[in-house]
Amino acid sequence: MLGSGVAGGALALAIDGDSGGITRTYSAAPVINGADLPKIAASVQDSVVSITTDSGEGSGVVLSADGYVLTNNHVVASAAGGQVLVIFADGNKVEGKVIGTDPKTDLAVVQAKGVSDLKPAKFGDSDAMQVGDQVLALGSPLGLQGSVTSGILSARDRTIRAGEGQPQDPSQQGQAVSSISGLLQTDAPINPGNSGGALVNTRGEVIGVNTAIATSGQSTGNIGVGFAIPSNKAKDVAGKLQRGEKVSHPSLGVGVNQAEGGGALVASVTPGSPAEKAACSAATSSPGSVTSRSTTPTTWSARCRPARSATGSRCGTSATVPRRPQP
Repeated sequence: MLGSGVAGGALALAIDGDSGGITRTYSAAPVINGADLPKIAASVQDSVVSITTDSGEGSGVVLSADGYVLTNNHVVASAAGGQVLVIFADGNKVEGKVIGTDPKTDLAVVQAKGVSDLKPAKFGDSDAMQVGDQVLALGSPLGLQGSVTSGILSARDRTIRAGEGQPQDPSQQGQAVSSISGLLQTDAPINPGNSGGALVNTRGEVIGVNTAIATSGQSTGNIGVGFAIPSNKAKDVAGKLQRGEKVSHPSLGVGVNQAEGGGALVASVTPGSPAEKAACSAATSSPGSVTSRSTTPTTWSARCRPARSATGSRCGTSATVPRRPQP
């Protein structure tokens, strides 16, 4: 454990405890005083890099001693030929190549060329993080490499639409609007260039990959609302990208608009999607294509109009998708 302070306690999560279900115990990160923050930051800084392309810049987290680096997809999406420049904490600059990307989670893996003996970041358990836990954000905001800010975990399981009032990174132009769910929210200042950098706990473990900020008005700077991809998800996706595996995601395949009186209207259906195969059609005035609000406040239930199957029986489909954040 880095620094002094109150030792981390044990947090237990019980699922169906009365019926002999699963109980998982977490080890909470310790609460520390401000004097210990420099030690934590110093222990992580060598594992955080800057990444630049022809049209933008961001940050990254070292995954392995031989040069694999985790970053955001939107940081490297504009890289010509998948080529980037990786800048390490000691100022060493090397060429890097994009190995794999997953736009759905906004993650990508880059391999820095001709390097060895790097210091990989230590990843922690993002599921163990609690609202109010202390965190540090490391990266290269506005090109200022090695910057560190501090704050707390403000919320969990946030869903945002990056690029539509809540941009991922204003320095990355031309990125499509995308919805990202399951994010950690923090008030640790995150600014353009922090994308792909580390959000760490008081043990110096990476518990999130900084990916987006909320902005106000014409401002593109921090207003105390930043978002990070949880480390548990990031580790899983990064491992698949390193191995050259495809990252799959469940998808209904519909676009929706808000409906009068609540719920949503199916506005479009993606060709070849599960929704199309289930004969879900774009809504006009048909109530059958209107989604209904779930009794669970964090979900929307989307129902498609039933249709005849090849055997003459009725068929349909339903799915639950994350709720958008309220304005």
